[in-house]
Amino acid sequence: MPAAADRLLGSGRTADVYALDDHDGLGDRGGPGGGAWVLRRYRDGYGDAPAEAAVMEYVRGHGYPVPRVRAADARTDLVMERLYGPTVVEAVGAGELTAGEAGSALARLLRDLHAIPARRSTDPAVRVLHLDLHPENVLLTPAGPMVVDWANTDEAPPGRDWSMSAVIVAQVAVDDDPRAPLAEEMLSALLAGCPDPALLTGPDGGLGWATRQRAANPTMSPNEVELLGEAGELIRRLLA
Repeated sequence: MPAAADRLLGSGRTADVYALDDHDGLGDRGGPGGGAWVLRRYRDGYGDAPAEAAVMEYVRGHGYPVPRVRAADARTDLVMERLYGPTVVEAVGAGELTAGEAGSALARLLRDLHAIPARRSTDPAVRVLHLDLHPENVLLTPAGPMVVDWANTDEAPPGRDWSMSAVIVAQVAVDDDPRAPLAEEMLSALLAGCPDPALLTGPDGGLGWATRQRAANPTMSPNEVELLGEAGELIRRLLA
């Protein structure tokens, strides 16, 4: 274990995030810009922290907004810069950002990511993908939006990334959820920012792939899986 976990900051479907104590000088040193670090610890066999760290450092080297990585000494443990600020979901809920602005921001982050050459592949059609870029994985920090949770990262055609982000937002938009209208507005803006609808729905588009991946994801609830067909229909309708 690279550092001693102090207090739990949050939990997701596959990992917990802890503030670090000051045992090794990596602890919380007072807020934005203060050099604080967090430990992201995967549960139940998920995660490959060293691989995730390598991708994060690669895209960061190309100017992409990700937190600095301090250590990834075990498959489950990643120590990285602590970020301060709301998620995009929290900012929309607080009225600090409109749903349309949020969708446009996600689209811009996808376009910027896909402008970076692949780290391993020599195929010019292949790029580094996040594959989980949704409003809860973007934090609005004083330095600007920052993208977190790179556990699903891969290299493939960009249509898969656009499709995965669209499907995740669309599942909320078609659910019996008070956030559904905002999610549809966000989805519409996200898709409007896509450089080519064929990335999702063309013969080699990623929408079918993303839907299958979500259906096979063991963290999905039965209700979330049931919504995938309707989510795909909404995406196609908005792109038409």
